[in-house]
Amino acid sequence: MNDMQEQDRMILDSVHRFCEAEIDPQVHELEARDEYPAAIVEKMKEMGLFGCIISEEYGGLGLSTEVYSRIIERISRSWMSVSGIINSHLIMAAAVQRAGTDAQKAEFLPRFATGELRGGIGLTEPDAGTDLQAIRTTARRDGDDYVVNGTKTWITNSKYGNCIALLVKTDPKAEPRHRGMSLLLAEKGPGFNVARKLEKLGYRGIDTCELEFKDYRVPADRLIGGAEGRGLQQILSGLELGRINVAARGVGVAQAALDEATAYSQTRKTFGKPICEHQAIQLQLGEMATRTEAARLLTLSAARAYDRGERCDMEAGMAKYAATEAALENAIAAMRIHGGYGYSKEYNVERLYRDAPLLTIGEGTNELQRIIIAKQQIERNPA
Repeated sequence: MNDMQEQDRMILDSVHRFCEAEIDPQVHELEARDEYPAAIVEKMKEMGLFGCIISEEYGGLGLSTEVYSRIIERISRSWMSVSGIINSHLIMAAAVQRAGTDAQKAEFLPRFATGELRGGIGLTEPDAGTDLQAIRTTARRDGDDYVVNGTKTWITNSKYGNCIALLVKTDPKAEPRHRGMSLLLAEKGPGFNVARKLEKLGYRGIDTCELEFKDYRVPADRLIGGAEGRGLQQILSGLELGRINVAARGVGVAQAALDEATAYSQTRKTFGKPICEHQAIQLQLGEMATRTEAARLLTLSAARAYDRGERCDMEAGMAKYAATEAALENAIAAMRIHGGYGYSKEYNVERLYRDAPLLTIGEGTNELQRIIIAKQQIERNPA
């Protein structure tokens, strides 16, 4: 094992201990109260997790996407919401690291790495989700500023965070539409309003909000890359990372469901023997274990492609689709194995059952992923 591999192993061991010591003892109460895990976030700052994939040149850990995905998987096994706090933040950071100007990198990446500036991405609007080109939020140039007006919704890290990579229309009349879209680094200030926190079935504890922008001013030098019309491409590149993250979250939830079901099946007895000795339960556990490992391998494959700098929308889409469906199927299976206890809030499977469906929707629905996969399959294999 070389030094880098040893370093990676040590980081993963540290994350494992962090999850056991800091997340596991609190998750049940925090999740039930829908309470933001402020102390956990502060600990993640100390560990440098907000700089996971930010280059060491800018104060980050400089980890590979593969190691990052393993970190997200492990955190999600304990509480999926916590992994989302890192994910949205690092999509924003990745956009700056890959497309920002030298001045933007020097100013923002060190502050992102420490968590001093923490936030996410402002894409979705009430009438624009999967079809991002349909956004209506505008940014009009006015001297040295852009003046932003519009509404965003389902924005993670927007209440307790302080910076958003904001997708806007700088030329609403442009055709094709993506040529009029730009990405701004928007720090909180006058006109940047958190309208309300959204109540959710699962994915609780994390701040997911609706934002309103009313004559909100952003300095023109916060336009990522320094040129208008490149915002959609910049954020779609970041979404490859986001989909790998969501895939890793899916693996974590699938593994957690498998762990809970395996443990319970060995202690619960029916007809004089543990239910794990009944063939019906064994069939379910076998499927759950296979789904989990297949999802893990697809996720690692996509992460390695991303690390090589290859186009990986197909690989990320496959990983996201397979892993999140595995999470959903395993959560349902775990609940059924637990029987009536699985429906009780005293057991973790009830939370997994509520968390898993979001993964099939976020970072591009699984219906969209299948379309992306099919189009890439055709493009890569012309007749």
